[in-house]
Amino acid sequence: MKIFIASDIHGSAYYCRRMLEAYEREGADRLLLLGDILYHGPRNDLPREYAPKEVITLLNQRRDEIYGVRGNCEAQVDQMVLQFPVLADYCLIPLKGKMIYATHGHIYNENNLPPMKEGDVLLHGHTHVLKAERQEKYFLLNPGSVSIPKEGNVPSYAVLEEGVFAIKDLQGGKIKSLVLEENV
Repeated sequence: MKIFIASDIHGSAYYCRRMLEAYEREGADRLLLLGDILYHGPRNDLPREYAPKEVITLLNQRRDEIYGVRGNCEAQVDQMVLQFPVLADYCLIPLKGKMIYATHGHIYNENNLPPMKEGDVLLHGHTHVLKAERQEKYFLLNPGSVSIPKEGNVPSYAVLEEGVFAIKDLQGGKIKSLVLEENV
């Protein structure tokens, strides 16, 4: 199964369209959204073509393919308009003897780890900074931000397929990858 992973759309219709074009190009089976879907939050400037209602329409058309977790900008009202779950704090994805703990990152992150066994994977957004690293006891992954990248990064997403996590720009160019199936 190929999973397309994106985070921090922040209501940008422009970048949501670009993300969905990349999703189509990738031929992924599922779209995992790591939170902060509709709103930009008080710490961020408005993203390009800020239009949460259009983002709602674009994503609801794919409601059967999307899994989502709650970001720090999600609220109960978001669940009232989005036709796929967005209020779970995390999502667990088994991967050949490992567990991927997918969350937004504002609660659990590298400074506050969730319950994980050695070799498990912490996957989160929130920082808007892409990352694919093997830590001492776990893997740390972040697809970056689709609409408001930080620290010199470009708008990005990730794909997880056959135990490989690859971060790509919106044109599909590979930025970074990491094999997650070591010692399995």
